[in-house]
Amino acid sequence: MLHGVDFTSAPSRRKPITVADGRIEPVGDDQVLRLERIQALPALEAFEGWLRRPGPWLAACDFPFGLPRTLLAALGWPHDAAGGDSAWAASIRHLAGMSRAQMIGQFRAYCDARPPGSKFAHRATDFPAGSSPSMKWVNPPVALMLHAGAPRLLAAGVDLPGLHAGDLRRVALEAYPGFAARSLIGRQSYKADDRARQTPDRREARARIVARLERGEHRFGLPLVLDPALREACIADPAGDLLDAVLCLVQAAWGWQRREQRYGLPGTVDPVEGWIVSVPAIGAQSGRQPACDAA
Repeated sequence: MLHGVDFTSAPSRRKPITVADGRIEPVGDDQVLRLERIQALPALEAFEGWLRRPGPWLAACDFPFGLPRTLLAALGWPHDAAGGDSAWAASIRHLAGMSRAQMIGQFRAYCDARPPGSKFAHRATDFPAGSSPSMKWVNPPVALMLHAGAPRLLAAGVDLPGLHAGDLRRVALEAYPGFAARSLIGRQSYKADDRARQTPDRREARARIVARLERGEHRFGLPLVLDPALREACIADPAGDLLDAVLCLVQAAWGWQRREQRYGLPGTVDPVEGWIVSVPAIGAQSGRQPACDAA
């Protein structure tokens, strides 16, 4: 079973963690990715239980798994393997011992000491993915997602390729639906939480994404098969949570097809930072700053 997880650090019944479940199936001489269902997890405790389900399964989760090595070094946090812990586990155990406010305070102090235009530290994967720095606590608050998600991955004992050894029948990869969406329709906006920005143009963009996934016109390799009700639900959801979960599922399938090659992850993944599945390594060290690197 494959899963795509659209994560939130404060799930509720109104805005839950959204999980798309699917499988790769043969169709004649080819294969397709079949979306079987979309489920909602309304609390972090439900996510914890979900992670502990027996395998075999692979999940691609939309939250950052690690922090930049340069940030960890500057803050004096653990960032090397020691005492039987992986470098990643050492950094996440340290993070888990902090409240959100304490974490934000340290990140804010780091940013305040840096010049305008380069406030945030980045992981190597941020540049080719176009993702926000994992230390960013607002707009979007991905640091809060990391604080809520990564310690739960560690506690659940799942296997995190390139980061931390765990149960090989329960594998989690970091995903980023924004990268998948841009590969399909460019930088056109397709979702909004703000009701005033939930426009027909964004609905049309969601319809274009789904149509391209169904036709297999994308770099992820497999046509998506889903029933009409799920198709309409993904297009109709203005916040894009359902579609983001499906895009993570597509990235999960991409990784599963490359499971014999470390799920397609580059060979040079930093063992404390991690990498977003399906993102190529080309240009990762180019020094180009994502547009989100604002003061």
